[in-house]
Amino acid sequence: MSEKIEITGLPIDNITMEQAVMKVREFLESGKVNTIYTPNSEIMMAAYRDKNLRKVLSEADMLIADGAGVVLASRILGRKLPEKVSGIDLARRMFALEREGGTKFYFLGGKPGVAEEAAEKIKQQYPGVHIVGTRHGYFKPEEEPAIVDEINSSGAEVLLVALGAPKQEYWIDKYKHALRVKICMGVGGSLDIFSGRSKLAPEFMRKHGLEWLYRLCREPRRYKRMLDLPRYMMLVLAIRLGIKR
Repeated sequence: MSEKIEITGLPIDNITMEQAVMKVREFLESGKVNTIYTPNSEIMMAAYRDKNLRKVLSEADMLIADGAGVVLASRILGRKLPEKVSGIDLARRMFALEREGGTKFYFLGGKPGVAEEAAEKIKQQYPGVHIVGTRHGYFKPEEEPAIVDEINSSGAEVLLVALGAPKQEYWIDKYKHALRVKICMGVGGSLDIFSGRSKLAPEFMRKHGLEWLYRLCREPRRYKRMLDLPRYMMLVLAIRLGIKR
């Protein structure tokens, strides 16, 4: 098991991307469902406010720092995570895994058509991937048991859930004991990016922690949500100074 570092009440895995990939390999050989969540600063702030979300995230089998803000927070608190381990990059590493017979994926989420478009483009880029099912994220609660049955019947090993945070984390937590996959991972808007409907921030901005600025420029309506970024940094500083716990 990897070391955990507590950051604003959440036990973040103290790992690099390479170590995260090694854990994924272990999960794929395990006999149980393993959950992976990828909180950024916004989700960390939401979890600080909401004890139910904090509990769900704390029970993850792997909780990785998907954002430069979380890594910066670790350094301010003197706990120093080695690097950002973004969910979309980890998903890509999963697609590229070399395994006998390939890895079987199911995509759940996004608008109608997005998961299918993402599947087609990923299969072109990663020939060893087997995408055994897709389902958009616009469903009613009464449809969920049938969706779980469909995922189980597909033979999927990895379920990528793109319902947006925190809905996807709550959904995974609700059904993780009913699912027969090896990995359930929340991936937010990644299917939109894989499908080509949305674009990832340029690599320069990603490396320098400026993805938030790119998203804000493309989607100005997100500004209210993004106010949680400075709030999170203020929270971290308050904890560092002993004003808050």
